[in-house]
Amino acid sequence: MVLPLADGLPTRRLPVVTLLLIGANILVFLWQQTTGHADIDALRFGFVPLFLFQGLPAGYDIGAVPAAASLVTYAFLHGDIWHIGGNLLFLWIFGNNVEDVLGRLRFIVFYLLCAALAGLAQGLAAPLSHDPLIGASGAISGILGAYLRLFPRQRVVVLVGILPLPVPAYLVIGLWFGVQLVDGFSGAATADHIAWLAHVGGFVAGLVLLSLFRPRLPRGPWG
Repeated sequence: MVLPLADGLPTRRLPVVTLLLIGANILVFLWQQTTGHADIDALRFGFVPLFLFQGLPAGYDIGAVPAAASLVTYAFLHGDIWHIGGNLLFLWIFGNNVEDVLGRLRFIVFYLLCAALAGLAQGLAAPLSHDPLIGASGAISGILGAYLRLFPRQRVVVLVGILPLPVPAYLVIGLWFGVQLVDGFSGAATADHIAWLAHVGGFVAGLVLLSLFRPRLPRGPWG
């Protein structure tokens, strides 16, 4: 098992948006526990590719949010405590520093856009699928892509078995992305119900979008 624990990189200010995203995910998860119909909630608020590309089937009235909106709402639903726990751990470790660079407003737009593009990547791979996509991992994959570009040599403490080891971010994230690529294009997605291609799509989105969202530094007198 390889699990990130901390990166030791301080932020210049309180990561308000990261904390709010963590709180929102927890609140939605607690709400999910009270409804008693998790499968229906996933269809109503998760991203279902069929609904986006073909529309709701005739007579299929479940109170689903508009398909376009589900590209955002799906990222706040989770299947179980391990699902949300792992995602929020990654969000805290890597998200606070990305927020620190982008600024709060840019960061929330960046996060939601990565979520939407991650969902689209998964949906385009299986446009007629009626299996709902849920979870923040697509958006967090975008954060990992941005973190890799911003802090490639930052040491991240990871748990390898029972041993905590400091490892460069480029190695931790690079290996993680390699697993997503291999499993995403090997048919593993249909076998284990993990949206590997959403992870790939979100990561690539984060790599690319960072250039658009990162504030430009003022230019000096020599350009």
